[in-house]
Amino acid sequence: MPVDPTEWTVHGTRRAYESPWVNVDLDDVEIPGGPRFEHHVLRFPRASTGAVVIDGDRVLLLWRNRFTTGVWGWEIPAGWSDDGEDPADAVAREIREETGYHAATITPLISYSPMTGISDQWYRVFLATDVRHEGEPEAAEASRVEWLPVGDLPKLIASGQITDGPSLTALAVYLSSPR
Repeated sequence: MPVDPTEWTVHGTRRAYESPWVNVDLDDVEIPGGPRFEHHVLRFPRASTGAVVIDGDRVLLLWRNRFTTGVWGWEIPAGWSDDGEDPADAVAREIREETGYHAATITPLISYSPMTGISDQWYRVFLATDVRHEGEPEAAEASRVEWLPVGDLPKLIASGQITDGPSLTALAVYLSSPR
């Protein structure tokens, strides 16, 4: 198969930082007809998953603070897959840990790359339905876990109460999908 003339050439990779959460690499790249330089790349050792949890006309969200941005906001349940764990099983586990609910039905909604220019991360989002309460969520996961009307999502997004990229993407896809 011929090489696309607009495809960058990677001459090598040097790991600058490594952890169980994220790796930072410096890739020696060359742009076609352009310069050769080091490009920072974030590589994630585990798959990311999230879920839009729906019960009728309600969506289950977590009210969280993110110290990195200093922002409080509503988010979908989300987390990482453990080594060898199926993403659907991982998101079911995350829903239980973060909300105290069990979802009997989990179906794929969308897979996407949230930071294509600087990261290899893939995010898999599922639709979770047929839920039942099983217990209390893990205390460190969220300040509040609440069922909110699906119809309020556009207002929550417009007012800046949902700013988390994975949550925005997941909820926008859900809202734009035929139901």
